[in-house]
This record gives sequence, structure tokens and C-alpha cells, in this order.
Amino acid sequence: MKVEDQQLKSFILDAGLIPGAVLDEIQKEAKKNNQRLEDLLIEKKLIDESRIIQLKAYILGIPFIDLKQEIEIPPETLQIIPEPIARKNNVIAYHKRGKDELEVAMQDPRDLQTIEFIQKKTGLKILPRLTDSEGIKNALKQYQKSIEDEFGEFIKKDTDESMTFVKDSEETADTENLEKMAEDMPIIRIVDAFIKHAVLQGASDIHVEPTEKDVIVRYRIDGILRDATVLPKKMQAGVVARIKVLSSLKLDEHRLPQDGRFKIETADYRVSFRVSTLPVYDGEKVVMRLLPEGRKSYSLEELGMFGKSLEVLKRAIDKPVGMILATGPTGSGKTTTLYTVLTMLNTPDVNISTVEDPIEYRQPRINQTQVKSEIGLTFANGLRALLRQDPDIIMVGEIRDEETASLAVNAALTGHQVLSTLHTNSAAGAIPRLIDMEVKPFLIASTVNTIIAQRLVRTLYKEKQKYNLTKEEVDEFRKEFNIDRLLEVLRREKIVEKNATWETIDLYKPVPSHDAPDGYKGRVGIREVLEVTPAIKDLIVRKATSDEIQQKAQEEGMLTMLEDGFVKAVQGITSIEEILRVTKE
Repeated sequence: MKVEDQQLKSFILDAGLIPGAVLDEIQKEAKKNNQRLEDLLIEKKLIDESRIIQLKAYILGIPFIDLKQEIEIPPETLQIIPEPIARKNNVIAYHKRGKDELEVAMQDPRDLQTIEFIQKKTGLKILPRLTDSEGIKNALKQYQKSIEDEFGEFIKKDTDESMTFVKDSEETADTENLEKMAEDMPIIRIVDAFIKHAVLQGASDIHVEPTEKDVIVRYRIDGILRDATVLPKKMQAGVVARIKVLSSLKLDEHRLPQDGRFKIETADYRVSFRVSTLPVYDGEKVVMRLLPEGRKSYSLEELGMFGKSLEVLKRAIDKPVGMILATGPTGSGKTTTLYTVLTMLNTPDVNISTVEDPIEYRQPRINQTQVKSEIGLTFANGLRALLRQDPDIIMVGEIRDEETASLAVNAALTGHQVLSTLHTNSAAGAIPRLIDMEVKPFLIASTVNTIIAQRLVRTLYKEKQKYNLTKEEVDEFRKEFNIDRLLEVLRREKIVEKNATWETIDLYKPVPSHDAPDGYKGRVGIREVLEVTPAIKDLIVRKATSDEIQQKAQEEGMLTMLEDGFVKAVQGITSIEEILRVTKE
């Protein structure tokens, strides 16, 4: 049951997937490096894994099953193969036929040992089916129960006898009792459960909020807070104590805020947690920021950039000196954008140093420094030290004060490329913000190359409803921005047909489903990229308002965040409603 490279090559050629000359070169390289042809094709992104698996299934005469589609596997069928065995061998029981046949999805049809093992264990006739790694990964998620399914009965039954009741917000247990609570097995299981589910659901934050009668656990998923579960009040002290133990915080300090961190590593994921506790009336509120490690690096195109915005940023990246600023509120993806730029700049002939709080992404060959204000290592002090480290490129996590702003501008003036973030609502708004920080306008004009402002919008899930704008809706949007100019951009970028009008362009609305209750899953950035051209420099030196700078930038072709959002709505990536929700001020 093995597919030889020559067989695979013949079928690829017959299907016209890759030109013969290219395939010959790849086959030679595979033989030279002692690699399988399919592995090298996937590695070079000449063909995706799913297509290779489908071809192999056809050659072998084994059906292909696409588990990337949301197939609801009956729990009793899924559990025929225990989760540890399924994960270890990449095999999924997904359909039982009659009384004695079991359809099993797997990646490797040669794995006869696993087939025989499952057959012996279940007493069923195994019918192997081929699927790809994404399909296996998607199906494995179905082993995960909800918090309520996993712990509902446990919470109702066991908490009375295992938890200590905190009667009032002022009353606290002593350190010894808190340590015992934190090591209590039910508490450990509960905290582990809601952390695990937060990771699997792609949450960016976990909120543990005490109220008068219970404790609410909420997840922020795709920028929206959602209730995850409600815990009995009796668990409050133990849950907070457990999180404090994980984060190396003081157990007996309840009156002051504390900050800590911890990390979780499993076979499937590595996540760092940034923990903050805050005294509130009914106890201590805990917020945990999830920072997944080992994320794949993105390209600017994958971040949603296109057209003139992409060209402007690439020009700025190619300049050896000057500043690139990313602006927007907390959680708007600024750090991801800057790290994408750093990845492009990260070559052996440059020295890249950063000072950050926190270090969200670990990057090879980049010297990353964590701010520690409690010992005097601030952004300003860290940046001052970096400048003595012979850097070519510097990233400052955030420009927060006058000293950091002054040092960053001086670094750009003295031959360094500087990347940093600011908290402003628009790209043009960064200029007055820097002037407020006592940076001279002529220095801003001399050093800042490009300013990116951005937000994150939720992306539509697979199911979506098509519709068209009415004439009245188009007229309403025309009052908000230059919708006719945007239509010309859409035509120029070949996103719509040349004769398209706003009334004929297809747009989409979310359709709620089991896997996407709101009809959205995942997020993408919408951006405006302001290039500091000679005309913009002149306005900066004259201390023009942000509105004047914005207007000039738009005259020179800059798309606003709202307009960029409309482009993504036309592409079917998101909805108009989502764009308006995020961009309204």
C-alpha cells in the first residue's frame, strides 16, 4: 500500500498540476536529499497537502474523507478509539457502518500495525480512509468537551465539601490555608480546564470576575468578551490562589494589584500567560492575557495589505534609516504587524535589538529585552542601553513618554531604523501626539517615514449570506466617505469588474452556526498607511492639525481604515456591519 514517487509524478502530470520540467527538477532534488517527492512538493508550496493525499487515495483506491469540513462525529463513535491513541497515531473513528464495520480516517495507509491494533481492540472490521493533517487536527478537537460538560456535575456535587466559603470581600484566609486550597485537586482541575478551553477556543484573554453570589469566567475571542462558565462563590479563594501560585504572586496580598506570568507547554501548544490581579468590591479580579508561542510568521499580504498601502510600507522597510510607527488601541495587532516587518528585515548582516513589555513573540537572531520597571529597566533606559549595542534596527515596544520619544527620534536621526507603537486613533493623529511629547516638528518630519493605523475586524465563517446594497444605502455611505473614489480603487486593483457599481457588487452577512455562533471566526487587520511625503512634511513643520494631515494624505491616495474595511467586505472577508462596529468613534 505504498505510493511510489514515479506513480505520484505520473498522476500529477496527468492532472496538469505542475509543469513537467519543474517536476523533473523537484524529483532530482528529492533524490539528492533523500526526500520523498511529496514532502518536497509540499515544502516548496507547489501543491498543497490535501491535493497530494487525494491523489494518493485515488492511486491506492482508498476513499478520501475531508474532515476539514465540519462533520459532527457521534461521540460514541469518536470514543471507540481513545483520545491518546488517536493523537499518537493520527487516526480518527468517524463513522460506524452497521454492527461490525468502522470507517477510520488516517494519514498513512501503510500503518497496518495501527489498523490491526484497533481491529483487535474493538472487534470491528476497520475500513481505512485517507485524510490530511488539517482534517485530523480538526477532528481531534471534537474530543474536547465544554467546561459545563466536563465539570458541571463535579461543580454541583463536590464543591460543598472541598471549598472554603469567603463570606465578605474584606475577609481573607491565611497563607497556609490559601496554599492548601491552591493544591486542592478539584481547584487544580477547574483552573486547568478553563485555561485549556481558552487555548483551544483561541481566546486572547481570560477574565475571572467575582460577584456577590458567584464567580464568572469569561473569554475574549476575536475581540468580543463571552461568558465561558459560572463557578460557585465557594471556589473563589481557591481559584485565585491557584492562579497566584502558577504566576509566582503573593498569596496573602489582597489589597494591592499584582502582575505575574507563567507558561504552559503541551504536545499541541505552547502559551505564555501574562497575569494581572486587581482588588474589586467582591474579591480579586484576575485577567490572564494569552500569548501563543511559536506562531508562524506572516507576510504583509497575509495580514491583509494590498495596493498602494503595501507599496508604501515596502518602500519604508527598504529605507536604512527613519521610523515606522504602528498606532491603534491595545489588542489591535500592532505588534504582529511590526514583527512581520522585523521578520522581513531579519538577515545575517544586521543587528536587530528590541525593548518590549511584554515580549510577545520569540524570534531567532533578534536580541529581545524585557522591560522591568520595578528595577529601573524602563523603555527609556532600555533604549539608551540598546544604542550602545551597535544596533542597525531597533524596535521599541511602545513610546509612552517624552524621554522614550526623544531617544527614539534621536536614534532614527543617527542612522538607525526604528520601529515602535503609539496609542492614537488614526495615522495622522500620531503627529500631534509626538508634538505633545515635546518632539520638535522638524525632527518628526526628518525621521518618520511611515505611520500605520489599524484595527482588527472579525472574519466571516464559511457559511455567509449574499446581498446587495440599495440605492438609499449607497447614498448614506456617500455622506460618510468618498465611495466613488473607492470604487475606482476596486476597479484598478481588479477586485471588481470594470462596469461594476455599488448596487451590483456582492456583499455578505454572517450566518450563525454551531462552530461560529455569531457567524464569524478569526480576525484580519484593516489599516491606513500614511507616507510622510514632502507635502506631509511641510504640514508637520507648520504644526497642521491631524485633520489637515489626514485630508492631504487622502488626496495623495491613502485609503482610510473604513475604506480598507470596505475593500475586505467586497472581497467577502468580513461584513459591512463589522467594519462600522470597529471604525465608529
